[in-house]
Amino acid sequence: MTQATKANKIELFSLSTPAMRVFHLTWLAFFACFFAWFAVAPLMPVIKGEFGLTGAQIANINIAAVGITVAGRLVIGPLCDKYGPRATYTCLLALGAIPVIGIALAQSYEVFLFFRLLIGMIGASFVITQYHTSVMFAPNVVGTANAATAGWGNAGGGVTQSTMPWVLAVVLSLGVSSSVGWRLSMLMPGALMLVVAVLYWKYTQDCPQGNYKDLRAAGVEIEGGKKGGWAVFAAAGRNYRAWMLFFTYGACFGIELFVHNVAASYYVDRFKLDLQTAGLAAGSFGLLALFARAVGGMLSDRLARRRGLDARTTLLFVLMIGEGLGLLWFSRTQTAGTAVVAMIVFGLFTHMACGATYALVPFIDRKALGGVAGIVGAGGNVGAVAAGFLLKAVGDIQHCFALLGLAALASSVCAIAVRFTAAHKANEQALYDQAVAERLSQLVPSGAEVNVARAS
Repeated sequence: MTQATKANKIELFSLSTPAMRVFHLTWLAFFACFFAWFAVAPLMPVIKGEFGLTGAQIANINIAAVGITVAGRLVIGPLCDKYGPRATYTCLLALGAIPVIGIALAQSYEVFLFFRLLIGMIGASFVITQYHTSVMFAPNVVGTANAATAGWGNAGGGVTQSTMPWVLAVVLSLGVSSSVGWRLSMLMPGALMLVVAVLYWKYTQDCPQGNYKDLRAAGVEIEGGKKGGWAVFAAAGRNYRAWMLFFTYGACFGIELFVHNVAASYYVDRFKLDLQTAGLAAGSFGLLALFARAVGGMLSDRLARRRGLDARTTLLFVLMIGEGLGLLWFSRTQTAGTAVVAMIVFGLFTHMACGATYALVPFIDRKALGGVAGIVGAGGNVGAVAAGFLLKAVGDIQHCFALLGLAALASSVCAIAVRFTAAHKANEQALYDQAVAERLSQLVPSGAEVNVARAS
């Protein structure tokens, strides 16, 4: 696959090209998965009362929600390399809908915990989203494409926090009990995943040239490099840069996941807000993903245009510092209003850091893209699991947030530790310049091109 086949511009309001269909369907698929992944979180105050859950049991549920995603994200990248992102995403959406709907059948803490664990698998959708846009867009816009699709998909976490309490209220208005109401509410996100699965299979393709299966049959080399995805994963595992981003992503996306799990309950328990108001407060954090993550990717692309590849790592370092300081402020707030403001501030840095991280991923190792995307993505869930165990250990949510702020500050060192050789930077600069030149050539009218050719 040559760089010339990749899209060198983002035509936001178009569905006419394979790249733009992938752009819009990846964020929609990730939105559906993220919405379903955390749909049960804002309903936990109701579920807690029904099952009589203890603090330790709630902590276990939060850990389960993100724990299995670690394995899912490590596996899903190589599967994209082997079977293609189109088939991989379609299967994940269809199979992931089963536990989302199945959790409505839970009659005990143990069964609920089991389904919550299985639902965590759909968090692997993020890796497919980043993989698919990375193979569709050229270096001059790939950071923006990755950040925008991930950010708009991540917004599903904010929308579900704000929406699900109202869905429950509508269901309860039909005269059913709260026990039946939250169960019926969970049918909506499951159905949404099934609809998007059909759309993804019908309207996307694996890469600009077509689907991997057909290309391999025709003897066309694919950028992922190897027919077997595990060899790609092994190559990614030997690259220290992937592991540095593993830690930075754990400290930004991991904390984002943790906030999605605990925010609604935190506002109810600490500030005595009602379920709908707490959902709106918690949802404001997730809705930042609508633009903040994209801003992180766009800033990374802009700085790289002016100062090269190293500028991407410097930006990530600065954003991680801002996140850590914002978390420390949030941990010290005493009123609901101040808490929301502080959460929005550290949330902006957190989402932008996520975008800046995956603006770096396509440049780590082009021949092991699926493996790198999987390792870095898994880091986010390792961070979320670690945060869950930290909360379980300290037992105080405010103290936990303060410690997470310090962890984000420490992890910023990993961002600045990502460095590239002169040869690597020269190769990436050549690819970047090629993408820009192709973009400029498309803007020049055909007649002008002829005149330029004659003049030369």
